[in-house]
Amino acid sequence: MLNPMDFEQRYRAVATRDSRFDGVFVLAVRTTGIYCRPSCPARTPKPGNIEFFPTGAAAHESGYRACKRCLPDAVPGSPEWNLRSDAAARAMRLIADGVVEREGVTGLSARLGYTTRHLNRLLTAELGAGPLALARAHRAQTARELLVATDLPVSDIAFAAGFGSIRQFNDTIAEVYDRTPSQLRSTRRTARTHPATDGPTPVRLQLALPVRAPFDAAGVFAWLGARAVPGVEVGGTDRHARTLLLPGGPAAFEVAWDGERLRLTAALTSLEDLTPLVARVRRLLDADADPVGIDEALAAVPELAPSVRAVPGIRLTGTVDPHEMLVRALIGQQISVAAARTHLRRLAEACGSPVDTPVDGLNRLFPTPAQIAEHGHEALAGPAARTRSILAIAARLAGGELDLSPADEPRAQHDRLLAEPGIGEWTANYVAMRVLGHPDILPTGDVALRKGAIALGLPGSPRELAAWGTRVSPWRSYAGLHLWRAATPPTRNGEA
Repeated sequence: MLNPMDFEQRYRAVATRDSRFDGVFVLAVRTTGIYCRPSCPARTPKPGNIEFFPTGAAAHESGYRACKRCLPDAVPGSPEWNLRSDAAARAMRLIADGVVEREGVTGLSARLGYTTRHLNRLLTAELGAGPLALARAHRAQTARELLVATDLPVSDIAFAAGFGSIRQFNDTIAEVYDRTPSQLRSTRRTARTHPATDGPTPVRLQLALPVRAPFDAAGVFAWLGARAVPGVEVGGTDRHARTLLLPGGPAAFEVAWDGERLRLTAALTSLEDLTPLVARVRRLLDADADPVGIDEALAAVPELAPSVRAVPGIRLTGTVDPHEMLVRALIGQQISVAAARTHLRRLAEACGSPVDTPVDGLNRLFPTPAQIAEHGHEALAGPAARTRSILAIAARLAGGELDLSPADEPRAQHDRLLAEPGIGEWTANYVAMRVLGHPDILPTGDVALRKGAIALGLPGSPRELAAWGTRVSPWRSYAGLHLWRAATPPTRNGEA
């Protein structure tokens, strides 16, 4: 999926109803005025009647409506937005996080370093729609899911999805789906929304999150569980729960795997936080990856083939908070996972804010950079130089002199981190993997990774392993996950 697909390749995917490409592009049928996902079960149209679009928003802008049969927006997002680091991909990550609703197109443009006019031209040329149209399509998708999966009032859904008015909501739903909100609601599943009567989390709801198969749920939840900070996170063999601070206030969620889909249960201070929550949970679980393409590429390398067969659909677990991930990486340098967890527990207990949640064991937020800068010295242990470095970096994060975002340009983020005292190459690369979902990093300075490489018959020296890594580009990060798994058990400096 790294290389642009031509018309014939896309048409072949449609003719074979290849679900791997759902979310990667949509096909629009000129004779019906409808656009579909590639795996739509309807009869395959003739090539002359089809045009392809990179996004549903582009199809909307060209006058097409979403197919009522295949629901082309009810699919995982395109893996392109993590694989690519250009402005269009970075914009899509921010749009999914609700930046346009919170800050407008002006705010989106400022985050990317472009004028509003230039960003509109760039996205229209690259994706077939400008930022407002892309955000509108995302709002419509969120609204449809809430209409069919919850019993929330329609007016609440309109504003939760980011619409500015009920009229705008009604017009957009009718235009995109050729149905009224009431007609969409009539197809809803069992209602699972539970308004709370008091406390800081007045809205609770459940949603199903689509994910491409195969999905290594056991590996994802084991990774998260081993690093779960008590009070902030609760791990399990098939689920993960945690607290986090969203734009509207404290929240808690639990995500579980039922064998086919991810089931998200959320407790939110504000319904408007649903969009950023879903985006962050998907990044945490790498839910938009292309596991079939990744596995095919890695299995072609003889040393990795047995591991890929044993663990199909491996995922590059991310983060719900970039600043938190940097702190965790800094604390986890050169110590075991268990020791890092102990230090993080002490930090959370000393600095994190208490919070009420409906999940047993979740009662505290991970401390903000400002809280760490002010009170971190009460909990941080170890070398004094490292403590000073962590406190200084936390202060810079709190003051805005240093910032991290999943929409950062990779090289700029790398250089910005290396300019900070106390941050080295391993930490910068690790943050890129977890914050950006960067697919092509092999941190050969990692002791556990090299141990796993030797176990799989690969070179154990950093230089030789780096040379070998060129064989698995652009999937070096995923190859590294297999190497880490081969290290039994992971020891120091490994997967903090």
